[in-house]
Amino acid sequence: MFTLFRSIPMSQFLREQLPALVASFVIAELFYKFHSFTLECLAFLATWFVIDGVISLVTGKWRRPEAASQPARRE
Repeated sequence: MFTLFRSIPMSQFLREQLPALVASFVIAELFYKFHSFTLECLAFLATWFVIDGVISLVTGKWRRPEAASQPARRE
């Protein structure tokens, strides 16, 4: 979590991650009643991951970085 906050600017976090975080929190609060903190926390994190993935797919941000997708040049 610390790495997430360090790796992206706060404005980008608020724009890209906050909607997925809030939606996941609401879903977890309303529907996850496992009577186990660990299970509910894991389900919340999995929900956040899935919702963020769906948002990324819909907005077109699910692409590999250009440098990682191309083989290294030999000269």
